[in-house]
Amino acid sequence: MERESSGIPVLKRGVIAIAKRDGLFLAIRRGQTVVAGGRVCFPGGHIEPGEEEHEAVVRECAEELAAVVEPIQCVWRNVTAWGTALSWWTVVLSSESVLVAHPIEVDEVFWLSIEQMLNDPTLMEGNREFLEGLQSGQISL
Repeated sequence: MERESSGIPVLKRGVIAIAKRDGLFLAIRRGQTVVAGGRVCFPGGHIEPGEEEHEAVVRECAEELAAVVEPIQCVWRNVTAWGTALSWWTVVLSSESVLVAHPIEVDEVFWLSIEQMLNDPTLMEGNREFLEGLQSGQISL
């Protein structure tokens, strides 16, 4: 079993999509019936067996938002306290994409600033760590 440097066993792998437009980030409110329902976060999800990270980020954006994205690069990696190794990918949203929230997985779609996301009490903690890393310059896009 793979382990993160902190000793947390890696049980699953996932990807997060970071799309930015006019200084704002694409964010979602998770559907009420999924894990962490009602929380604000970046789009993303699990990596399926045999799937590469860049393929997973494209698939997850299509599934959650009917979005066509081009993966650019992985800008950060972390492992959650519950053992999910996450790869945070910048993506470019196609200009033809019309965002349509998946009726079960996504309740709302937003374009938010870093400050708006950080001030949202429902923001998922892993997303907070990423955004604080952006603000401090530890993570760059």
